[in-house]
Amino acid sequence: MTWLRAFREVVRSGLTIEETRLEPLLALRTAAGVAIVLGTALWLVSPAYAASAALGAYSAGGATFQRTWRPRKVIAVGAGAGLALSTFVGYLAAGRLATFLPLLAVWAFAAGMAWAVGSTAGIVSATTVGSMLVTITLPTSVGRALEHAGVIALGGVVQAVLILLFPIRRWGAHRDALADALAAVADYARRLRHDPTAPFDPEPLMTARDAAAVTPSQARTRPPVLHGPRGLAERIRPVLAALADPDVGAPAEGPGRDRARELLAAAADVLDAAARSIRRGAPAEVPPRSAEVLRIDEEHEVLEGPALQSAERLVELLGEALEIAGSGSARRETPTPPGPAGTQFLVRPTMFRLVPVVVGAVRRELRQDSPVFRHAVRLAAVATLGYLIAARLPLGHGYWAPIASVMVMRPDFHRTFARAVARLAGTLAGVALATGMVRALGPDAQVSGALAVVSAGLSYTVIRTGYAYSQCFTAAYVVFLLGMGGQAWEQTVPERVVLTLLGGALAMLGYVVFPAWETPRLPDRLADWLAASGRYAAAVLRSYAEPTREHRADMRRALLASREARAAWQDTYDRARQEPVRPRGLTPREAEEAQEALNGFSRAAMLMESHVPRADSRFVPEAERFAEALEADTAQAAADVREHRNPGWGRVAEALKAWQGADGDRSTVPRRGAELQKRALEDLTTAVSRTPLERDLRSAREEQRVQAAEVAEGDASGPAHRGR
Repeated sequence: MTWLRAFREVVRSGLTIEETRLEPLLALRTAAGVAIVLGTALWLVSPAYAASAALGAYSAGGATFQRTWRPRKVIAVGAGAGLALSTFVGYLAAGRLATFLPLLAVWAFAAGMAWAVGSTAGIVSATTVGSMLVTITLPTSVGRALEHAGVIALGGVVQAVLILLFPIRRWGAHRDALADALAAVADYARRLRHDPTAPFDPEPLMTARDAAAVTPSQARTRPPVLHGPRGLAERIRPVLAALADPDVGAPAEGPGRDRARELLAAAADVLDAAARSIRRGAPAEVPPRSAEVLRIDEEHEVLEGPALQSAERLVELLGEALEIAGSGSARRETPTPPGPAGTQFLVRPTMFRLVPVVVGAVRRELRQDSPVFRHAVRLAAVATLGYLIAARLPLGHGYWAPIASVMVMRPDFHRTFARAVARLAGTLAGVALATGMVRALGPDAQVSGALAVVSAGLSYTVIRTGYAYSQCFTAAYVVFLLGMGGQAWEQTVPERVVLTLLGGALAMLGYVVFPAWETPRLPDRLADWLAASGRYAAAVLRSYAEPTREHRADMRRALLASREARAAWQDTYDRARQEPVRPRGLTPREAEEAQEALNGFSRAAMLMESHVPRADSRFVPEAERFAEALEADTAQAAADVREHRNPGWGRVAEALKAWQGADGDRSTVPRRGAELQKRALEDLTTAVSRTPLERDLRSAREEQRVQAAEVAEGDASGPAHRGR
């Protein structure tokens, strides 16, 4: 992708309205927290002090809208404490550049490294850098600095108290995550009716698993409905695939295929009903026809063999879903605290026990090729440089430039540039809106404070529809807040626009000078995914060779590791497609073909998983030999992909040939799955293998193809533009 095309995509992404459900009640509650802190400070102290006090309540309220599975009140208090600490140490060092600049650099670097823990930690940490830069009222003593820090922390406490007193959709995010997982499996069932090999994105299942991890205190209050259906969705998915697949399930045509389509449609209806029940917390009804379809009459059933086994297993699992959909709750077992016998819920560390986890995550990212480390270095350099440049300009509120940089910078290229464009567009619209209202109303301090609260509420309302639209009301909030403190709009508006433009430009320049491109990382991510998928497939085969509880546990662990590797590949692949960087190691077409091949390989393993025998079933010794060959070849192939060598599958071919020639082997499903896996691995070899000459030719052809696509895009837009 060229820079010109990348910029077009950046502008389009930055100004796109994301379709999401608005939550006005949450926005109203959070805006009320801002109003309480601001109004109290305005009544008891002064407008300037109220403007400073509103910082903590507004930023802590914004932190509660981030995607997190911890209690919102904990996030609010933590954000308020972080803002207060950064404000206090910033005030202490703000008197001299010699002390403030090193502090700012170290703090910004630490905030950048917080992305090692997750996006929520990274975003909240960035707001603490912003609070350090804001010096609305500079204290003259340590006592005053503590006073201001305490007021800012109080804003977080107020938000937490409001969350405690006025809960809105308690456990709502967890319910949505679980309902989305069931709905995703329902959509998968419908797509399988028309495409028996349709792909499935496991991200909803991974999100539901992340949401299911709770602390012991959360486990005591979690609704019973959130303690079981996730595993149900996990078990239903491979059974659906096995039923629809013409190789190991229903025949490609005829009455058996029609029966499979009926079962898939009924399964989708049941899963959708269960999803609605969980999302709303109320019973849901399943269409009577769907319930009738799920009854299997052995005398008149047209399915047979593995397809019939899949149908019976599907009906059994959907019976549990019917129970959930009919009652609005899952089984009534209450999760117990962790003990020697193990846990019945996924454990999330408490805030205190999170410290070693954070330290370990940060330590793993302290390397030069880490995107998080490079982001932290950029953040520290740009924040310091922006502060120095803005301090030299004949403008007030110079901190706006580094704040703009800090708030738009992300570890990847596309989001950094898109947020810079969105912040500038939102700021222009917001200051224009606020300026028009100030000129029309000429508000005093009280009216300005009220308008600031309204702007904050609107910003919270549209916070998930796009950064530009939230930033519009945030800019208006700042203008009203400074107007309440006595700043004239003729001074603040031009400064805000110019310094925001400067901060966005510095953020973009920082990424260009010290990038963390994902394109060169594609071979490594592909190799990781290949190795993890090989271990998962081998674990499934070992469950056939020796169906024990330990092997089933190994299979589950390998599946989760494979999903994590796939998610890492997908994230890198999506980002690489948006980068203005020439292909290195893998061209876009090769990456796409390799992804399709590995998806087919993983799908074959999933088909075999749906028919894993019980512990009392007979052994399949040929599966063990094929598992060893598969694990060895995929591990070696992963190393070959990293080193840009052509992978080979000699062990796999020999083991499969021996399996096909074994006497008396009746293991139809695993052997057929092994054949599908070998075919997928050969497709992978075709996708990534090439001689040095082919490598040069492919790169040249890929570049020509991209240029031709851009020319065609320009030709298509030209006539449309001229016809307007």
